[in-house]
Amino acid sequence: MNAVILAVLVMVALSLARVSVVFALVVGALVGGLVGGLSLDETLSAFNDGVGGGAQVALAYATLGAFAVAISRSGLPDMLANRLITMLGKESTVAHQARVKMLLLVAVLLVAISSQNAIPVHIAFIPVLIPPLLVVMNRLQLDRRAVACALTFGLTAPYMLLPVGFGAIFLNDILLANLNSAGESLGLEITRGMVPMAMAIPVGGMAIGLLVALFFSYRGQREYTHKDLVASNAHQGHSPATPHTFGLVMSGVAIVAALGLQLYTGSMIVGGLVGIGLLSLGGIFKWREADDLFTSGMRMMALIGFIMISAAGFAEVMKATGDIESLVAGAFDLFGDNRGLAALVMLLVGLFITLGIGSSFSTIPIIAAIFVPLAVQFGFSPMATVVLVGTAAALGDAGSPASDSTLGPTSGLNVDGQHDHMWDSVVPTFLHYNIPLIAFGWLAAMSL
Repeated sequence: MNAVILAVLVMVALSLARVSVVFALVVGALVGGLVGGLSLDETLSAFNDGVGGGAQVALAYATLGAFAVAISRSGLPDMLANRLITMLGKESTVAHQARVKMLLLVAVLLVAISSQNAIPVHIAFIPVLIPPLLVVMNRLQLDRRAVACALTFGLTAPYMLLPVGFGAIFLNDILLANLNSAGESLGLEITRGMVPMAMAIPVGGMAIGLLVALFFSYRGQREYTHKDLVASNAHQGHSPATPHTFGLVMSGVAIVAALGLQLYTGSMIVGGLVGIGLLSLGGIFKWREADDLFTSGMRMMALIGFIMISAAGFAEVMKATGDIESLVAGAFDLFGDNRGLAALVMLLVGLFITLGIGSSFSTIPIIAAIFVPLAVQFGFSPMATVVLVGTAAALGDAGSPASDSTLGPTSGLNVDGQHDHMWDSVVPTFLHYNIPLIAFGWLAAMSL
């Protein structure tokens, strides 16, 4: 069996069996490396080379966790949550409760969408916004899987369609650049205007998946136990500060400063550190308590950080085996010149690669050089070629255990330990987004 397929299957199977995702990634990388012809030393060396690429992301997550814990001590999140609970009133009717649920989901969705373009902070908003809202969600008995689907849609669909913020990086700097680079010698030329137009159909499939998740799959009530979220996230012995005007003002300033600096510097680490410093000046915590704060933040984000580190090592091993190229070549040898099967195989290969790597941005450079000549050979139009490469890369971003599009929602929804990463974030987003992406991506490739 192809090493990439086997490695991804091992990783996913172990993860679904509730084995730690970190352990699953390491075992999957070892299996893939050994089956792919690498020695144990070569496999470990490739894994270690890749691990360094995930260290910065892990540190950013830890800093973000510390900032979220500091915000939770300010009393601001609790005050906002109490205001929302007051707005709910007595929830006397089912219709009123349904309206409130939908308003909350729409609000979360809009914030997630804006995090990719209008205020491109990606997942940095989740640990700050979502934990205090869990009190409201619990009272409404809102199924958190619906919230996870709304967050993941907002984190993925915008960059696939809108060429601003992270979308400008994905569509123009990565997808367009790699398509034209791979197609230059083949006479293939893609313009900027073609890319979002081509991706509109697959994103439409994701939108349908979102509607199914919100209005059918997870429409019903689900009970959760109310827990002290601050006690879950913060160091024992510390409680939220009693909200006071100066502290609340400094909390608002810290949030704006943290997001603004992240936009200016491109670093979550710098933004988080400045935000923590401002909260200390506001009297939310004493500076000598910073060690406890970072320990609490790292505890909350440690799993996600280690998953990102392990995923970087997994990706490096898969590249080192050389089996990504043989996976594509072998698939097309099976189906000859059938364009429909060729398009389906491209999409499925992209799904397997991205499931393991966890990043659609990192998948495009791997597959574009292989897929573009094949697309030209099979007679696909330039627009269809854009759809095939773009959708193949995006497939698996939603639904990958190692993707920040699923790890981010879990980081906010699981602060009280009642939201399972695999079964409540990964599986729901995989079913509602990857299946429509395959169907609508294939349809677009065959019709454009």
